[in-house]
Formats: sequence, C-alpha cells, structure tokens
Amino acid sequence: MTLSSKSSFPIVPASRMQHLPTQFFAQLVKKANARMSAGHDVINLGQGNPDLPTPDHIVQAMKTAVEKPVYHRYPPFSGFSFLKEAVAKRYLEDYQVTLDPETEVAVLFGGKTGLVEISQILLNPGDVCLVPDPGYPDYWSGVALAGAEMAMMPLTESNDYLPDYDAISSDTLKRAKLMFLNYPNNPTSAIANAAFYEQTVEFAQRNQIVVASDFAYGAIGFDGHTPISFLQTPGAKEVGIEFYTMSKTYNMAGWRVAFAVGNAELIRLINLMQDHMYVSLFGAVQDAAAAALNGSQQCVYDLVHTYETRRNTLFDTMKSIGWEATPSPGSFFAWLPVPTGYNSASFADILLEQANVVVAPGIGFGTHGEGYVRVGLLADHARLQEAIDRIGKLRLFG
Repeated sequence: MTLSSKSSFPIVPASRMQHLPTQFFAQLVKKANARMSAGHDVINLGQGNPDLPTPDHIVQAMKTAVEKPVYHRYPPFSGFSFLKEAVAKRYLEDYQVTLDPETEVAVLFGGKTGLVEISQILLNPGDVCLVPDPGYPDYWSGVALAGAEMAMMPLTESNDYLPDYDAISSDTLKRAKLMFLNYPNNPTSAIANAAFYEQTVEFAQRNQIVVASDFAYGAIGFDGHTPISFLQTPGAKEVGIEFYTMSKTYNMAGWRVAFAVGNAELIRLINLMQDHMYVSLFGAVQDAAAAALNGSQQCVYDLVHTYETRRNTLFDTMKSIGWEATPSPGSFFAWLPVPTGYNSASFADILLEQANVVVAPGIGFGTHGEGYVRVGLLADHARLQEAIDRIGKLRLFG
C-alpha cells in the first residue's frame, strides 16, 4: 500500500494553538534575513543573543564531563544535587540569600521554559496575570497556554519603568493570581531598588498574588551598580520565586540551562510538572553549569565591563548624530526614542532598508513600547559605531 503525503482528513489543532500570541519578531527576522541574502552588510542589533563565546573553563569542564559514563544515563528527574548546591552557593555569595538546594531550587531547560511553565502551573481559565508593558513577549505565551487573561501594567519613563500598583483596579486584583517582574528590564534596561521590592512583597501578600521575578540580566549593572535580587527582600520567599538563566551571565545561551529559586511549594510544583515533561538536562551540561557557578567569577566581571564600555561607545556615538537618550543602567540593551514623524515599526523599517541596521520595534513588547526601539549591545565597538554612523547619514535627528 502506498501512503499519500496528503492527509485523508483535516488536522484540527486544539483551541490553545489558535490563541497563541503572534510572534511579532518572526517577521523582523524574516526581513533581516532577506536583506542579508540580497548581499547587504547588515548589522543586527535587534536580537538578545549574546555574541561572545562561553568562557573556556566552562567549555573544558563540559568536554571532561562528556566522557563520564554516569552522564550517559538518565539524570535524576529534578536535576543533580551538585548543581542545585552550586546555585545555592552562588545566591548566598552574591545576594546573601540562603536557599535549601533540594526544596528551594529547580533546574530548568532554559529560563523561557520556567517562565512559560509557571503560568500553566498557577492559572486557570478566567484567572488574571499581571504583565509588564513593555515586557518580554514569552510571558504572554504561558498565559495563553493556560487559557488565562493578561492585565497589562504600564512601564513609563516618568515612573522609572516600574509598575504603579495603585493604578490596578480592584476588580483586576480580585482575579489576579500571578505577576511577572523583570529587573534589570528587557526591553527598557531599567533597574529596581530595594524600596520597590519591599512595596512589591507587601502588595503581593495583601492581594495573594504570586510574584515571578525574571532575573535573567541579574549580573549586568553599570556605573558601579550591582542589581539586587527580589529574594533579598524580607518576605519575598513567602510570595514568589525568581528565575535565573546561565545564558546572559556566562554566555551560555545555546546550552539551555537555568533555574528557579525561592518558595518551596512553587519549586515543588515546577518539579512536578517537569516530571511529566522531561528527564532533566544532560548531566554533562549540569556539570559544566556547576563549574561556572562554583568557579572564579572573573569572567562575569569582565563581561559586564565589556557591555558597559559598549554602552558608552553606543551613547557617545549617538550624541554625535543628535540622538538623545538616557544611558542604560543595566542589561545588555538600550531603550531609545524614535525620531519625530515615525512610529517604532516604521523607524525600524527605514533603518533596515536604508542603513542595513536591525533594531527591535518597541511595539513588539507591548503597546507602551510604542515610540521606542530596543538596541542590543551585542556587537563590538567598531560595529556599534558604524551602525550609528549609518543611521546618522539618514539625517533623522536634530
């Protein structure tokens, strides 16, 4: 019997597949790739993919670990204890936060996995999740998969890109079960202070809302500022958890290793869900991640210095073309206003089409991202200068 390549009946996806948010940046990537395929020298500053290699001592640890037969078998479902112990050690040394490795640390397949899982774990249809606007679009994905609703929290420059809890309606608060926060912030690069986190813990306790702190850029602060962890706040463990990824701190984006830390019951639920979906990470990757966390952190200090000098190069060059913006205090992004006469998408289009420079339109991060573009500090000094010089030749500023 010959099998036809065409299905004999219509494939009908589950309704959840029809309610997934549109991947705004897929179209941006498509446009950039088409431009490059046409032979243009495109400078891509629109993505959040670290451009530098993983530090050599971490790579060497991986090479050694790959040869260990113990890692050729299934790893423990919730991850090896040595990795969770390394996470706890790093949090104690860096943030003075004490964690129980077995009950307050969960190993994740990258930060995105945990950020999507937490909505599915906590939200039912009809529940509300408080989401920053602008914010990381994958928060939306988890809420959609849970069949829940989003209530957007505007992040504005006038409020230092922090949410105004007093502006959230009482009706919304009655239905809200989960809230995402992200500092240092993607896309705005804003940072949060201790007073804001104290306010957040009080707000969460009063309204019985779980806090999910996305600390992906936790190592990256500038001008002598070290970002603080949400878990440093008294009472934070009682109301939430924090997600941390190895991707940004150690240039391990392709390794797909991260962890959640904090509230023991939330960690138990994450491990329970993952028991039904995964058999944890390849043991050699966990070994290398532990080597990164336990070893010298000089590579982290060097990386932050690199991003800070790149930031300085970017903003110094911007001044020369009349493009004014507040220098980024953290993360590896710059949040830049678009010139008069453009919206974020039309400005991004003209930069690609006339300057061969890719930036991310702010509207892709939410309605309050309109009027801005996000630029990644993910190219060397010469390329950053060249990108701004190309933009300057369009005479859009001043």
